[in-house]
Amino acid sequence: MSLSVAVAGASGYAGGEVLRLLSAHPEFDVTTVTAFQNAGQPLVSVQPHLRSLAHLDLKPTDAATLAGHDVVFVALPHGKSGEVTKDLPANTVVIDCGADHRLTNETDWAQFYGGDYFGAWTYGLPELAGQRQLLQGATRIAVPGCNVTAITLALAPGIAAGLLEPSDLVAVLAVGPSGAGKSLKTELLASELLGSASAYQVGGIHRHTPEIRQNLELAGGSDVSISFTPVLVPMSRGILATSTARLAPGATEAQIRQAWESAYASEPFVHVLPAGQYPRTADTLGSNTCLIGLAVDEAAGRVVVISAIDNLVKGTAGAALQSANIALGFPETTGLTTDGVAP
Repeated sequence: MSLSVAVAGASGYAGGEVLRLLSAHPEFDVTTVTAFQNAGQPLVSVQPHLRSLAHLDLKPTDAATLAGHDVVFVALPHGKSGEVTKDLPANTVVIDCGADHRLTNETDWAQFYGGDYFGAWTYGLPELAGQRQLLQGATRIAVPGCNVTAITLALAPGIAAGLLEPSDLVAVLAVGPSGAGKSLKTELLASELLGSASAYQVGGIHRHTPEIRQNLELAGGSDVSISFTPVLVPMSRGILATSTARLAPGATEAQIRQAWESAYASEPFVHVLPAGQYPRTADTLGSNTCLIGLAVDEAAGRVVVISAIDNLVKGTAGAALQSANIALGFPETTGLTTDGVAP
């Protein structure tokens, strides 16, 4: 029997992507979709590509509407999901695609987000050491930030193997504007974005910074320090992360490649490319895949890791579905694909 599913925040980009993936999942039946401003409208009036769900209308987003479902996916701005999910039944599997339950440190939450702190949930990045086991049977799951996923997957194997200096990490990301949501903002208008690239949240103030540190500490790093700069580029979706780290004394290029290939050898959605090959965002679009390319800059004594993901799939909705599969005992890859869309 299919499990009944509700999706809160179904009018946004993340919510729409969750619905696109759920529509092809054999074990889930989407029965309820909710929104705030768009409540009362047909779902296809705001998500016209989701024709298989054209029978659904958007309902108000509140705990009463979401309660009674087997599984609830929440794709709301930070501060909003915590307010709603705190009143859901304990036996409902709730997957939060927002930020409200990612951080384990309340001080970090206060510094980078502010407002009420709702506590940390089981973290939905199965490829991070120990998380897959914790996800089994979990009823409260926090999906990582999209930039966080790209950087964590890029650097965690080297930190876990002791081949990198965790106190000297740098990441520069080319990101598509869909990660900023559907809200009307001047800097996201086509006339401002097309033909241009612009850095934002510069100087260690991006909200994903403490989450990246948290993950790399879980991977085995101590005194983790990262300088993280996102750059907005004119592609609707995708992240290309260039992450670099100083090599630990004695670390060799052969050890580097072995560490990454070993870490991801059995992972269905993370693929390390052959030496000399580097990923493109275009090759991940629509897929739950993370592609990784490796190089060692011997002159600088640094490893360079290029990682590419679709920010709306592996960066958000795909991670949510992957984690839900694990929590509910379904095959991890159910409803997800490693194939991108080309051209």
